Amino acid sequence: MPRRRIGFWYRFAAVLCKPPLVVLLKRDWRGMENIPAEGGFITAVNHNSHVDPFAYAHYQYNTKRVPRFLAKSGLFKKGFVGAVMRGTGQIPVYRESTDALSAFRAAIDAVESGECVAFYPEGTLTRDPNGWPMTGKTGAARVALQTKCPVIPIAQWGANALLPAYAKRPSLFPRKTHHVLAGPPVDLTRFYDKEMSPELLKEATEVIMAAITRQLEELRGEKGPEKPYDPREVRIEQRRRSAATREKAREKEGQGQ
Repeated sequence: MPRRRIGFWYRFAAVLCKPPLVVLLKRDWRGMENIPAEGGFITAVNHNSHVDPFAYAHYQYNTKRVPRFLAKSGLFKKGFVGAVMRGTGQIPVYRESTDALSAFRAAIDAVESGECVAFYPEGTLTRDPNGWPMTGKTGAARVALQTKCPVIPIAQWGANALLPAYAKRPSLFPRKTHHVLAGPPVDLTRFYDKEMSPELLKEATEVIMAAITRQLEELRGEKGPEKPYDPREVRIEQRRRSAATREKAREKEGQGQ
C-alpha cells in the first residue's frame, strides 16, 4: 500500500516550524527503524508539554511517514491555522458526536488508506506529578482493533524541560535535548475479532499505555510508577475528602451550638 505524499502544506509547515525547533532543542532520536516503511499504522505518543506535538512531528517528519493528528474540530475553522490543519490533512474530532467510533471514522479511513495516524492517548497533558503517562482514552485502541494495523508506542522526553506542562514561560537556557524512542509494534492480537466492549477497549488501552511507559523508562533510565496516574480516581478522591471535610465542619458547628 502506498505511503502518503508529504505534499506542499506539510513542507510549508516544516519550513516554518523546523528552524526554531532546531535552535531550541538538541535531538536524541531513536527507534526510527520501528516506523513502518509502507502501509497504514498508528503511533501512540505520550504528552508532557505544549511544545512536544511540534517536536514529535519533527521526528516523525524525518522518518518520511508524516503523521495525521486528531485535533479539535474548532481548530479547522480558524483562519491561517485552519488552512494549515486542512492542508496537512489533520483529522477533526467532533466531540459532540454520540457515536464514539464514528468520531474516529476519518482516522480509520486514513489507516486503511496506508497513512500514519498519531494519537495522544492521554487526551491532554499528563497530570502525573513526575511526568509519567497517565491512564489513556480508548480512541487509539478502537482504531487499532478495527483496522488491525500496527500500533507503534513512542515516548518523548525533554520538550517538557523547555516548557513544562502547564507552565506559561519557557526555559531557554541551557539548550534542552528532545529524546524520542519508538518501540516495536504493540501486540494486540489477543483482542482481535472480539466484541469491542468497554472492558476490552480499556484492557487494550492499558497494554498500549504500558508499552509507551516502557519506552519512557528507557529514555529516562528509571522505573515508572506501578500504577499510572488516573485523573478520574483523583477527582473522586478529592470529592470524597471535600465531603468529609464539610461533614466535619457541620459536626463542629453543631457541637458549638
